[in-house]
Parts: sequence; C-alpha cells; structure tokens
Amino acid sequence: MKMEIKTGSGGATALLSGEIDHHNAKELRSQLDKFIISVQPALLVMDFKNITFMDSSGIGLIMGRSKLIRECGGCLEVKNTQPYIRRVLKLSGIERIVKIT
Repeated sequence: MKMEIKTGSGGATALLSGEIDHHNAKELRSQLDKFIISVQPALLVMDFKNITFMDSSGIGLIMGRSKLIRECGGCLEVKNTQPYIRRVLKLSGIERIVKIT
C-alpha cells in the first residue's frame, strides 16, 4: 500500500494505491491523521484511482478521517473509485457524510 499526499490552495489530495484491508488500514489511518492534525486542510480528497481492493476497513478509514477533518474545520471527498468499491460505499450509506465523486 502506497500513499502520496499533494497539497495546494488550502486543500490536499491523498493518492492511494494498492489494497485497503485490515493489514494496512492502521498505517494509513496513522499517516492521514498526522497529516490532518498538522496541516488542517480545508479539503482532503482521497483519490482511489489506483485502489485494487477494499474491504470494510476502507469504510472505517473513510468514516474516521471524515470525523477528524470535520473536527479540524475541513471536509473530506472520495474520488475515482472503481465500480465495485463505489457500490460498497453506496451500500454502506457513507455518501450521507462524505462526497463521493
């Protein structure tokens, strides 16, 4: 699992690649939380373009980061999800709290 964060104009994009599962979600949470707390971006976009697999750990990852960034005054958006990941996210109801594009 790789993640690269690009910043600019008060916002940031976390480019994720690989698999999001219980094996690597903890490390992603840690990295994203440190970034959100230190930078406090107005908008954080999680780009799922290169995610090849996601289980329920990915839903937890998104929900937790959404809560944290709102507490810091920002918002979270998820973009470029694969069709099956988009279906999982819709079924979870996460679209009520996070914008999925």
